[in-house]
Amino acid sequence: MSHNHSHHVTNYNRAFAIGIALNIIFVVIESVYGILSDSLALIADAGHNLSDVFSLILAWGASYLASLAATEKRTYGLRKAPVLASLGSAILLLIALGGIAWEAINRFANPAPVEGMTMIVVAAIGVVINGLTAWLFFSGQKDDLNIKGAFLHMAADAVVSLGVVVAGVFVLFKGWLWIDPVISLIIVLVVLLGTLSLLKDSMNYALDAVPDSIDIVGLKQYITDLESVERIHDLHVWPLSTTEVALTVHLVVNDTKLNNHLLRHLQQHFHDHFDIAHATIQIESATDEQSCMLDSLHQTEHDHHH
Repeated sequence: MSHNHSHHVTNYNRAFAIGIALNIIFVVIESVYGILSDSLALIADAGHNLSDVFSLILAWGASYLASLAATEKRTYGLRKAPVLASLGSAILLLIALGGIAWEAINRFANPAPVEGMTMIVVAAIGVVINGLTAWLFFSGQKDDLNIKGAFLHMAADAVVSLGVVVAGVFVLFKGWLWIDPVISLIIVLVVLLGTLSLLKDSMNYALDAVPDSIDIVGLKQYITDLESVERIHDLHVWPLSTTEVALTVHLVVNDTKLNNHLLRHLQQHFHDHFDIAHATIQIESATDEQSCMLDSLHQTEHDHHH
């Protein structure tokens, strides 16, 4: 069985490099204009965009670590690094959202005079830069949690900047200072939903839960329906990384002559139908009186405990 690990993983080095460069340029522009126009909103947003640069660097570093070869000590390499990065990304997003919400609530109490036009122009640049960066990661975010983290950060920022543009228009033409914090809070709620789903997925991956893309019931059904398989036990399915899934299972079979054929067939089927590239299958004979070693070990442990 040839193990080709190219799957649907594309190289995001270019996307990360472009995204980080664009965002650093934007942070500089925003800081300068924020100081010149005495706009707290722009300075705060520049700080927020700087946290994005960090989250992009985090995601990029993790995807690089995941590509490193396995070692004697880390036999799976560092494939879990992107899982930790997406967990970190979700936590950073939650902190950033808390900051925006806090800022917005304070604005209600003392509305800050804002330079409407500067606000609109700079935020519009932000919409373009963040939107473009988010678009670089759009196709990958369905298959890779780490890329989803980067995408969510950038998409959230594009929406925040768009909110600033809208607020700027209202401030400029209507003089409504309260619209700024209202829009901020609406954005926080929208982004919060996406962030919570990222946090939940990252936690599940970190704790080796079966990925949502795997139909575990269908998988069990498929194996037990095979003619030569009498029963299965010790079935485990877990994410190796944000893009790869591993499986181990013990099969009790009634005809050991078919072993090699069965193994090849199962591995191919797991790969093609369930996108599981790393399947380790242990076959035991139903005729063998000696039950599975794992079972007897479990039984001994069980007896000890009671």
